[in-house]
Amino acid sequence: MKAGPSQEDIRRHNLGTLLRFVHLRGPASRATLAESLGLNRSTIMALTSDLTAAGLVREELPRKPGRRAGRPSLVVRPESTRVYVLAFEVGVDRLVIARVGLGGVVLDRREASRARGSDPADLVGTLAAGARSLVRKAERGAVCVGAALGFPGTVRREDHAIMFGPNLDIGDLRLGDALSRRLGLGLPVLICNDANLGALAEHERGAGVGCDDLIYLHGDVGVGGGLIVGGRLLGGHEGYGGEVGHMVVNPGGRPCACGSRGCLEAEVGERTLLAHADREETPGETGRDAVRAVVDAADRGDIVAREALHRVGTWLGFGVANLVNVFNPGLVVFGGTLRDIYLGAAAQVRSVLATNALAAPRQNVRLRTAALGDDTTLVGAAEFAFAEVLADPIQVLARLKAPEGSTV
Repeated sequence: MKAGPSQEDIRRHNLGTLLRFVHLRGPASRATLAESLGLNRSTIMALTSDLTAAGLVREELPRKPGRRAGRPSLVVRPESTRVYVLAFEVGVDRLVIARVGLGGVVLDRREASRARGSDPADLVGTLAAGARSLVRKAERGAVCVGAALGFPGTVRREDHAIMFGPNLDIGDLRLGDALSRRLGLGLPVLICNDANLGALAEHERGAGVGCDDLIYLHGDVGVGGGLIVGGRLLGGHEGYGGEVGHMVVNPGGRPCACGSRGCLEAEVGERTLLAHADREETPGETGRDAVRAVVDAADRGDIVAREALHRVGTWLGFGVANLVNVFNPGLVVFGGTLRDIYLGAAAQVRSVLATNALAAPRQNVRLRTAALGDDTTLVGAAEFAFAEVLADPIQVLARLKAPEGSTV
């Protein structure tokens, strides 16, 4: 017979569950925690005492008096400034580095533009320098418990190796290993596909809270996708799941950076939109600002811009219809540049969806833009980095906690 979980296993699980609750939902009273987690108050008190002793949460009196008579229930708050992660977003044109505290609080951040085709070694140096400056600003005794980076390409789950970056070629560089060495924090830098992180972020903190089956579509230069199925990120056999940008929607269509033709990315990506809008050769016009310029021009009545959005919106609608038929999501979220494209072509996307998706799965699907805006990937990277400490808080913190007074 297989033995059941030990008391220590149950305690570890409950500690993680409680910490995750206040991390995602914010400060909560002991009474609320007991009711929400299905545990008695004495168990909640023991768990919060352990987490407080570890420096992960603090307990304090409520800031507003309650309506009930008697002693108010203490409020449990995450120690946002004492326990943090480093989150990195690598885009084709921009880099973002943030120090994110427990509870999802962005404590500090750095942003930098990136020239297309620049040396990958410069990428590591810029990320490391920005991260080290953030760590130096952390309060004395604060502990970094993880680091994660969102990258626009296919990433192998086993070792976080970047296998293919069609719009951001870094050659043979092992980005996570190189960045970890430069940081010198004794922590691995986890690498994950940017759209997968976007799906995670919108599911846990954005438009998809409460929806366990959603698709997140992310636009940068290319198009990526992340799928939440049954409340969990769909990774596939080796972690390459969700590459919906390379789903063929127009056989024999425009050439794609992956070597195929007519991929969703090739038909709705930045380059295609700019080409349709006769802005492909405009000096200095690339990236999110260029996409937004086309959408703004269409709003002002520019006929060429409107036609460009109509054409791109048609193919985006076909892509969404295929995904709705296959995965039956409750929600499709558009982020990155696709957020702007969808806002400019929503009617066309919905029209194509209505005529090309099966009636049953499309009936209740909702189409929304990313609630987290331009920070969707960054928020997802932070959540990815927090995963280990949320699963086993005290053991992870004990292993990682730096000696008092240590510096980077």
